[in-house]
Amino acid sequence: MVNGSIARLGATVSVGDLIEFDSRSFRVVSDQPEHRTLIYHKPEGEVTTRNDPEGRKTVFDRLPRLKNERWIAIGRLDLNTAGLLLLTTDGELANRMMHPSGNVDREYLCRIRGAVSEEQIQQLLKGVKLEDGVARFSDLVPGEITAGHAWYTVTIMEGRNREVRRLWEAVGAQVARLKRVRFGPVFLPARVRSGRYEELSPADHRILREDVGLPTQARELKLDRIQKIKNN
Repeated sequence: MVNGSIARLGATVSVGDLIEFDSRSFRVVSDQPEHRTLIYHKPEGEVTTRNDPEGRKTVFDRLPRLKNERWIAIGRLDLNTAGLLLLTTDGELANRMMHPSGNVDREYLCRIRGAVSEEQIQQLLKGVKLEDGVARFSDLVPGEITAGHAWYTVTIMEGRNREVRRLWEAVGAQVARLKRVRFGPVFLPARVRSGRYEELSPADHRILREDVGLPTQARELKLDRIQKIKNN
């Protein structure tokens, strides 16, 4: 029963509603935890999983311990990619930032072996067919170019597996080094050295939620059981 009426399939409840089930009564209450979010500077050689069957180091090995919560990685970085990794206790935020509908861009610094032609750059901006569909860089900015390497800053709007590397490889270019330097509105600060982390302020966490269209404060509902008073 919900508020004295039989519950129907698809019905929703909100704060204050009374739910009765199996001779027990519950009141819907709001539980608003203070979520935490970290910037982590991932070094090469670490995996973005909790447990690795090969025994390799994971990004979670260096993070602060939590009680009754867990760190959720917002997206992944492969073994040989370094740079910015966001981790949070806010599952709603993580899901929205990772989902394509969130339109959250990612920026990478790439070092490419050899020269890259203008034709290759135009291909990458227009779109390249990969095994999981067409992909492209939404932005590509040339940097320093030497005899053996060329630096580029690229931006993608999705988070497919090894997407940046596969895009370069699709046009015949080889990635020598890859580092993520931005995820949405969050940049990797120079002060956060490789293997270190820094916690965002509650205000910055709220900005992240606003940026993907979420209310500034997560609202999680729970059931509070109502204890019946026995008559003597």
